[in-house]
Parts: sequence; C-alpha cells; structure tokens
Amino acid sequence: MKRFIVGGGVNSNADLTEKRSFTIIVNVDLCLLVISRFAARGGDAPAARLPEDIERENEMLDFNVPPFTGREFEYMRQAVEAGKISGDGRFTRQCSEWMSKRFQVSHVLLTTSCTHGLEMAARLTGIGPGDEVILPSYTFCSTADAFVQCGATLVFVDVRPDTMNIDERLIEDAVTERTKVIAPVHYAGVACAMDEIMDIAKRHSLQVVEDAAQGVDAYYKGRALGTIGDFGCYSFHETKNFSMGEGGAVVFNRDDKIEEAEILREKGTNRSKFFRGQIDKYTWVSYGSSYLPSDMNAAYLWAQFESADRINADRMATYEFYHESLKDLADREYLEQPFVPEYAKHNAHMYYIKLEDEPTRAALIEYLHERQIHTVFHYVPLHSAPAGRQFGRFHGEDRYTTKESERLLRLPMFYGLKQEQREKVVEAIHAFFTK
Repeated sequence: MKRFIVGGGVNSNADLTEKRSFTIIVNVDLCLLVISRFAARGGDAPAARLPEDIERENEMLDFNVPPFTGREFEYMRQAVEAGKISGDGRFTRQCSEWMSKRFQVSHVLLTTSCTHGLEMAARLTGIGPGDEVILPSYTFCSTADAFVQCGATLVFVDVRPDTMNIDERLIEDAVTERTKVIAPVHYAGVACAMDEIMDIAKRHSLQVVEDAAQGVDAYYKGRALGTIGDFGCYSFHETKNFSMGEGGAVVFNRDDKIEEAEILREKGTNRSKFFRGQIDKYTWVSYGSSYLPSDMNAAYLWAQFESADRINADRMATYEFYHESLKDLADREYLEQPFVPEYAKHNAHMYYIKLEDEPTRAALIEYLHERQIHTVFHYVPLHSAPAGRQFGRFHGEDRYTTKESERLLRLPMFYGLKQEQREKVVEAIHAFFTK
C-alpha cells in the first residue's frame, strides 16, 4: 500500500515504520477511495464526514464538522507530487488571487492562523508601548493578544445587544491622546457599523484593524468585511465556513504597507522580492516571524473556495430553517433570535439564540445534550479574565457585554447539516419550552 508522509517537511515516499515521529499522514490509496466514492455520486460531493459520512441516529449531533467537499485530498496529493509543500506554492497563490478578486482587495497574504494575521496587522499599524487600542470585550483573546504583544493597552467598550458587535456610539468617548487603533470585530459574520467607525478613525487620525475571523464572504453595504479598514484578518480554522485546518489571512489595500508586510511574514527577510526576481539575493532586513502556511493546507482550502457558493447556500439554508422554525418561540418571548441590520449581508457563520438568563441556558444545553445534540455558549468577556484585567480596562458601563454573553447559545451549524438533523434541533428546543 502506497503512503505519503505530508508533515514535517518530507515530500517523498516513506515506510511508516521508519518515520514514527511524523503524525500527519495521508494514505493516498484511501484518498483515492474516498474521491472515487464521491465521483460515483456524480460531480461534487456533499459535505462528508471522515472516515465515513454515515450519521447514525444514536450518535451525538456535533456542534461543528469541518467543511469537506471531496476534492481536498486530490489537491493535497498534487502539492505533494509537485514537490512543493512549504509556503507560497501554487495553491497559496490560487487562494490569494481568489480572495483578491472576490473581495476586491489589493493585497492578500495567507497566514498560519487568524491570530497571526492579527499579529501582523497590529505590528503594521506601528502600535506600541503607551498606545491604546479600542475593541469589544466580547471577542476571542486573539483580538487582544495581537496588540498586547506590541505592548499596547486594551480599552474595552460595550457591545450592542442586537448584533453583539462593538457599540459604535460609545467608541469616540473612549478615544484619548494615546489611542492609535480601533479593532472592530464582526461577530457571527454580521458587519459592524463601519461608516461610523471609519468616520471616528478619520477625525482622530486612527487606524482600523477589522477582526473578520467570522466574516469571510460577508459584506457591509456591498463591501467585503476585512477590506474597509486599514487591515482585515480572516480565519480558516476548522470551525469556520471555509477551512484549512489552521490558517488565516491578512488583507489590505494600502500599497505603502505591502513590502513591510512581506518582510514581516517572511521571517524579517526580503525573500519575497527575491522570488519575484527583483533582487539577486535576499537577506535579513527587519523584525519578522514565520507566518507562511504549508501549501498542503492551502490545497485543502482551495477545494472549498472552488465550492464557495455551494457551501454558502448550504449554510444559509440551515440558518433560514432555524430562523423560520424558531420564530414562534421568539414571538412568545421564550427566546430571542439574531438581528441582521439592513446594511449587512451575513454569511451564516453561526446561528445563536438568547435565553432569559444563564440558568435557562444551562438547562437547555443539558436538555439538548441528553437528546444527543451538542450546543455551546461562546465568549466569556475578556475584561473579566485575569489577562484582561492585567492588560486593559473597560471604558464606561458594562451594560450589555456580560449580561448578553450569559444568555447566548449557539446551535449546530456546518456545511452538510442534513434536514432531519435541523428538524431534530428545532423540535427539541420546542419540546424544552413546552414540556
């Protein structure tokens, strides 16, 4: 049986007994078997569960299943056979060009995670010790980590209860002479009020870093999230709409920052210019790190970009089914449903409901778990965490951040969620409130 080692920088045939230290392995024959099964079904396959795509009724309905279209292994094999599995190979270029064209953004740099994209963006703003960044407390710690790493102070602002995004009306009051950056987070792929945020930034000479980890292929007044501020960052983690396992991207339109960004991404060297033939050798010129993902990961992602519209439509169908099926419970005030402003076109990244309080949420989570349905709550506000208290402060009143975070519950949402599974979720929620 033929096998390829695809982790740890080895791109040759190998006997597994001689390579025990490598843990990421693609069995090419198995890949071909999976692909052949998909082909037999005709065209692109629906989302698949590996190693098998069979759901048994007595199995737990997962909250998330990483997206898989059926072509990922084929493209990964092509990367291996081409002898190019490190960064900036064929599939990295294809993914970057696809995003640049689809999102109308000049510069796209694929990264090893959205966290690393945020770290790059933070450094590109020039923020440093003594400076401040304004951001919501209701976000993942990566948003904050990127700026803490630069020595900046975090200034948390309350969220809007309708979208869970930073309240744009509270930002300006948090601006001081030390403020350098505003970092809005597009929660659930629903856009922040970017016109107001950009106006504040312009009047106070601030830069804007969009955390669009959940906002890939979502829009604000027709503009792709992540492309409106100075810098934007995407996530391609396994929980996102499009995945490369672990990965992300930093995107921007500022031509004055592309050389600095490439140097930062390439370990502080001008290697990118060397590969374009602009210099005859490259050297270490500034601070940098290794933010390039393997082309194996990009190959996996490329298969999903090819099927982006199909993936989007499938997730939107789940979102709309939940929304319509739970409307009666919202009308009877058992729960609240997500709100999407007219200016936003979301991407069905998640579907959440809000319950009366934290005890009700806990009871519903347990009730659904007993019925083999996995649901989760989301962020614990950063300002309440030890690191949040150490590195930042909350400006103004925490009127909604903590209260709303304790009510929010996320329902199963992934590409390929079957209709009977959707029905199982909404029927169980109805049963909880009518028992």
